[in-house]
Amino acid sequence: MAEIDPTDIQPSAKVATKTDGGAWETVKTIIIAVVVALGVRTIAYEPFNIPSGSMMPTLLVGDYLFVSKMSYGYSRHSLPLSLPLIPGRILFSEPERGDVAVFKLPSDNTTDYIKRIVGLPGDKIQVKEGILHINGKAVKRERAGEYVEHDAWTGRFRRVPRYLETLPNGREHYILEESDNGYADNTQVYTVPEGHYFGMGDNRDRSKDSRFLEDVGFIPRANLVGRADVKFFSVDGSAWKFWKWGSSLRTERFFEGIE
Repeated sequence: MAEIDPTDIQPSAKVATKTDGGAWETVKTIIIAVVVALGVRTIAYEPFNIPSGSMMPTLLVGDYLFVSKMSYGYSRHSLPLSLPLIPGRILFSEPERGDVAVFKLPSDNTTDYIKRIVGLPGDKIQVKEGILHINGKAVKRERAGEYVEHDAWTGRFRRVPRYLETLPNGREHYILEESDNGYADNTQVYTVPEGHYFGMGDNRDRSKDSRFLEDVGFIPRANLVGRADVKFFSVDGSAWKFWKWGSSLRTERFFEGIE
């Protein structure tokens, strides 16, 4: 039987070693990328998408947002899976009236919700004949034409009255108000507890928000996730149907700030 020359197997051995090393480098790169992504998501910005029309006309179904985690400091809900590693809230900064904020739904502490902060701790909030009142004073509301809503699924259009609302701190934003006599257009007086906030959707007649105490209610400070700062992508319809992007992308909304 012929003897095997040890030099004949050296190239194969070197190739195996190089392959093993390359695989480990790939794994390390993936681990580092995941850690960096989780770090950015936890500390700086987290992406969200809008699945409902409760914040129209400010936010539309199919908008994708970056939410600033730094704006209000950090709580357990800043962490992946809301891991209970942060007691209360650290590095806290008070939200401003008019901020569009993402928070965990108080009733389950799991579901992500997005509304506009209109009430701060100690405020008295009431809606009378469709007009928001803060601490007994009516918020300024001016008619600003109509908003034409397009249903991507049915292809139908409808016109909704649009108003420019000005909060006491001067922040302005558009709201939709189909009627001033709807179920939530005349409410009780809500006194916002200490450490809590009152949020409302800009689509006033089609928003389940803090007016509905059993479903949403007051927003605990610890439940704040962050402030919605910018839209980075927007598509009219199902985002996964990329072959339709040519006609459904709303490029005018790309990288647009959120007022």
